[in-house]
Amino acid sequence: MAALQASSPLISSSSSSGCSSKRKIMASIQLPKPSKFSLADPRFAVTKKLVEEFRTRNGYAFAEPLQMDIAQKDRALEPRLSPSSSSIETTKKLYAILEAVEDRVEMHDNIGEQRDNWNELLLNSVNMMTLTATTTAAMAVAAPAPSLRACSALLFTAATGMSLVMSKIQPSQLAEEQRNASRLFKQLRSEIKSMLILQSPTESDVKEMMEKMLALDRAYPLPLLGAMLEKFPMKFEPAAWWPRVSNKHRQSRGTKTVVKTGRNGWSKDLEVEMRAIVQVLKSKDKQDYLRLGNLALKLNKMLAVSAPLLTGIAATGSAFGGSTATTVAAIAGTMAAITNSFEHGGQVGMVVEMYRNCAGFFDLMEETIEATLEERDYSKRENGEMFEMKVAMKLGRSLSELRDLARKSMTSCIDGSEVDEFGSKLF
Repeated sequence: MAALQASSPLISSSSSSGCSSKRKIMASIQLPKPSKFSLADPRFAVTKKLVEEFRTRNGYAFAEPLQMDIAQKDRALEPRLSPSSSSIETTKKLYAILEAVEDRVEMHDNIGEQRDNWNELLLNSVNMMTLTATTTAAMAVAAPAPSLRACSALLFTAATGMSLVMSKIQPSQLAEEQRNASRLFKQLRSEIKSMLILQSPTESDVKEMMEKMLALDRAYPLPLLGAMLEKFPMKFEPAAWWPRVSNKHRQSRGTKTVVKTGRNGWSKDLEVEMRAIVQVLKSKDKQDYLRLGNLALKLNKMLAVSAPLLTGIAATGSAFGGSTATTVAAIAGTMAAITNSFEHGGQVGMVVEMYRNCAGFFDLMEETIEATLEERDYSKRENGEMFEMKVAMKLGRSLSELRDLARKSMTSCIDGSEVDEFGSKLF
């Protein structure tokens, strides 16, 4: 603030009477001396750095600098990084794969909705024909008439044909396959987008994404004729939608020398913990879903044979005529409608596919952890802390719960007992 200082007053008065005296007061105001503003001030340097980082976010300058000549402006509008031509070509290839994956997501969504409609429409049609034929056969018992028997036989025959088609293609299972394919392609899409944002893609990344996309195409084919998955295999096996790693490649990767630059977040305790988790997933989760999948597959086979067989018996009874044969036709038709409703209305085929996908999930977890632990070069592994967090999230557990599960698994191996809980809390 300004300092107000009064100087010594100079007072002058006139000697003449009648004249008023005159008094003069002189004062001076002193202001503080302004400080010199220097661009070398460290506070200004920090502010300038923050402003420049904001302007050059994402590699381009967007805002007009405060003090800059024309040459500096031109340089600021250019990208900070000048990617090589090979990097640009690699990014283009990855974007092409991303477009193909986007198209796959749309196709599987549309076809999944279509096949879900198939299940509803075919089930309603078969049940309506079966119940109508059953009613006609019952009427023929009370009032014998050739026309009623003929109508009943025709309806039962048509229902038998449609039931055979439904049992063969399993529309509910087809719809579940497309839902799983759409979800997995969306995961691949997110992975590619993250790769484009967080790192500079390489040719090996392009090859890996291409292999994953083609593996998904093989695991969940779109056409029905010639490429449809076997709905009643001799042995229930988990789904596999990822490119398999050959044993030869694993052995070559396991013989690499350890890089001594650092462990990349890995420790001996973490490796032991991951091996214990794999043991739980093998012995508990995967085995349980294989057991349930086998039971569901056997039930689906029995129902798929029973429904067309019952409608076929009903069609034969209606065709022969007679009160006994027509009564058998009416009873068989009723049982066929119940069987169809339980099989396709209950979507037993969808349950089989769900168990197959869940068993495949644990198979993938097991293979991913084992392949990571077999990699001797820590710099080529994913960061250990990040890997542990991803495993915990996929199993629906916190990090502390995951470590507790690993301790239980190690204790059970020492004691020879069995772990009292499953590895996954999601399903």
